[in-house]
Amino acid sequence: MTYLGELISIGVAFSWTATALLSELGSKRLGNLTLNVLRMALALIFSLFLFWWLTGTPLPPGASASAMGWMLLSGLVGYVIGDFCLFQCYIIIGSRYGQLFMTLAPLVAALMAWLTLGQQMTLMSVVAMLVTLLGIGISVLGRGEHHRVSLKLPLNGVLFAIGAAVCQGVGLVLSKIGMDHYDAASLAAAGIPEWVVPFSANFYRCVAGIVGFTLLLYWRHGMSPLREALHDKKGLTIATATTVFGPFVGVGFSLMAVQYTAAGIASTLMAMTPIIILLPSYWLFHERITLRAVLGAVISVVGVTLFFLS
Repeated sequence: MTYLGELISIGVAFSWTATALLSELGSKRLGNLTLNVLRMALALIFSLFLFWWLTGTPLPPGASASAMGWMLLSGLVGYVIGDFCLFQCYIIIGSRYGQLFMTLAPLVAALMAWLTLGQQMTLMSVVAMLVTLLGIGISVLGRGEHHRVSLKLPLNGVLFAIGAAVCQGVGLVLSKIGMDHYDAASLAAAGIPEWVVPFSANFYRCVAGIVGFTLLLYWRHGMSPLREALHDKKGLTIATATTVFGPFVGVGFSLMAVQYTAAGIASTLMAMTPIIILLPSYWLFHERITLRAVLGAVISVVGVTLFFLS
């Protein structure tokens, strides 16, 4: 199908918009760590049913020991550290600003690929980074006392957002390395379609996620918040919807998108979330939409686009 990868990428952008909004609601209701434990557990359950339906066994197919290792590391960085920071920033500064900072993730991924995989960095790449940073700055910076520039958002929320973007970018490159260790020939011989690989890879990321988040929850709060959440029907509904749009469908299809189109095109289209989220955040959280906010979001997405056109 023509433009299949591009269509998947646009769908992922909408999926991540829903995830961001639901995650903000869920984090404020259940708590960051509790919501993430539930998300990882549900994602694993959904994945096991998918594998059983496709292959007749609930075990994820095709992963070598090295592939498992890379994906577990990716899950530790991208889910445990990255999503902890992301959900914490949602609580402090909201999902709209959180997703704006996430436009830094593709740039971090490119830097990580340059350092680890030897991919080229051009002058246009540097310009694109500066444009993206300019867009974020327009949205989050304002005039302070005596005409000095000041940050309109709490500093800790901004730092969590930057940490989330860095971890997502690094985690994406680690996932790419891990998927390269899958044996495509043996999967094809077993009649397993190529698009299953991202879901198999994401399974191991979720394993690292549930172990990491459970340990963090136990260390910080004990298990009582999780027991209480299991009796919260509305909270469980939000967690389930967040899982479907996020670590199951969203992440799986984001990894699938790069199999059907260039990584740069896929990343650019998936980075549209800061623009898509403006209206839903206004309807749900009554966040005022200003010209500055729209301009900043558009410039940030343009910066990501320039990066992958270089």
